[in-house]
Amino acid sequence: MRELNRYLQQRGKHWHYARRIPAHYSDLDTRIYIRKSLNTESIEVARVRRDALIEAEDLYWASLSGRTNEERITGRKAQLAMKRFEAAKRQAMAKGFLYMPMDDLLQSDGHEELVRRLESLERRGGGAPDLLDTQAVLGAVTPPSVTVTQAFKIYCDEIAMSELLGKSKEQINGWRKIKLRAVNNFIKLHGDMSMDKITREHARKFYKWWAKRLVPTRNQRALTANSANRELGNLRKLYREYWEFVGEENRDNPFRRLNFTETGLKDIPHFEDDWVKQQFLNPTIFKGLNSEATLLFYAMIETGCRPSELANLQEENIVLGHDVPHIRIRASTNRQVKSLASIRDIPLVGVSLAAMKNAPQGFPHYRDKGSLLSASLMKAFRTRNLFPTKNHRIYSFRHSFEKRMQEAGLDFALRCLLMGHKNSRPSYGDGGSMEYRRDELLKIAHTVPVKFERLLPEPY
Repeated sequence: MRELNRYLQQRGKHWHYARRIPAHYSDLDTRIYIRKSLNTESIEVARVRRDALIEAEDLYWASLSGRTNEERITGRKAQLAMKRFEAAKRQAMAKGFLYMPMDDLLQSDGHEELVRRLESLERRGGGAPDLLDTQAVLGAVTPPSVTVTQAFKIYCDEIAMSELLGKSKEQINGWRKIKLRAVNNFIKLHGDMSMDKITREHARKFYKWWAKRLVPTRNQRALTANSANRELGNLRKLYREYWEFVGEENRDNPFRRLNFTETGLKDIPHFEDDWVKQQFLNPTIFKGLNSEATLLFYAMIETGCRPSELANLQEENIVLGHDVPHIRIRASTNRQVKSLASIRDIPLVGVSLAAMKNAPQGFPHYRDKGSLLSASLMKAFRTRNLFPTKNHRIYSFRHSFEKRMQEAGLDFALRCLLMGHKNSRPSYGDGGSMEYRRDELLKIAHTVPVKFERLLPEPY
């Protein structure tokens, strides 16, 4: 019970917070002893307010202890200012108030709230109120000035923590890289300014800077509206979620409603069937390429999988001993899938079945290394002149898979399921048995050449 009621004293019916200044802070804090009324007769309420005061005092002392290093440690000044501001918010909470900046208190309709706060600072028998209480209750602690770079670090380390749960290292790096690009472009234009100094004019200037990049010039191709909107959206989200995180939800977002009309994503062409038959159904074309990359490529042709989905297949999700050999696209403990619709089971047929028989453990060399896989395949295709046009990509095989299903008359819902696309139509059933899915895919499968399996890289 003593530990449960630590730092609590009852005087009459009311509870007080009472605590001696720790010895190792005595040279930093001129107070010797802290005693504050918690304005309650309830022990439960007193404990809650006591906990807020403990946290506030600890944060305050932490900020004091670092002052001698403020000027020589990069970013330390902003961190200490944030600690002092957090301490003030908790101090106000312990007195029964939400922290409000003094300007907001003075501008509020009527002055009942201000009077109520002033009355809470009065001490029995007179005497000056506690300085920290006064600053906290009257909103006199200046909010920290945080730069765009510092806000982005807070966003990555604290605000977006739940969004990153379950992502692999590569997925986190990709997520961060896209958002950091917008931050760096904004800083390139305006400098690493304080978040509270960003105005609509700064946002409009960034919008105009992007508008120029959407127009082709003699030396450069035009960028897409999709790229511009992504960066504007990332800055808009950073600004909104940072200020919500520090408790200022009502700030106008300078990046609000700034976007460009999108004319559609850049069309990625598919591979024609004749091109696939002439160029790819002889595995010797990839002689010299890593065997895992070769097998993964052939696994993609008749499954329509995203390259990253195949690269991250776990051994338990490669089911070769089933009546219908198949693969299962699943999330894992350290890697997310693109969406819920991406979770699916795909029968193995044709060249993809032959390739997966030689890769029963998956593709460990490329697991969580999507960039390495993409670079390996792109280099192999370009050096061998395997792209019909400069607009073709490895992803074009996924487009080919969908086009072949459509032209063969496969059911729309089955096509969505096998592609891992969301289906807006009402869902009935489970998409059909594995036998049904296999028989449908056999309608579009390329004929496997006689010597194909012998020419594939050896199983490993």
